[in-house]
Amino acid sequence: MGKLIVLLVVVFLIVWLARGGRPGRSAPPSPTTPPPAKPAATPDTIVACAHCGLHLPQADALPGRGGVFCGEAHRAAFERAQPPQ
Repeated sequence: MGKLIVLLVVVFLIVWLARGGRPGRSAPPSPTTPPPAKPAATPDTIVACAHCGLHLPQADALPGRGGVFCGEAHRAAFERAQPPQ
């Protein structure tokens, strides 16, 4: 029984020394820097469909005679209603 206690004490000391030697001592905190901020995205320009007035990003709008349109059907309907000049 005595040899078991001595063995446990030796194992405890080895683990204690491997972890830093002093109780309550932890590894120094690593300096943390916040991740770099992403550049703000530029907002899309919003335009209105010349036929129905729907607001949509200019990147999604279809150009046509008389303005921009939300879809091919509205562009065709608007151009049929407006004779070419």
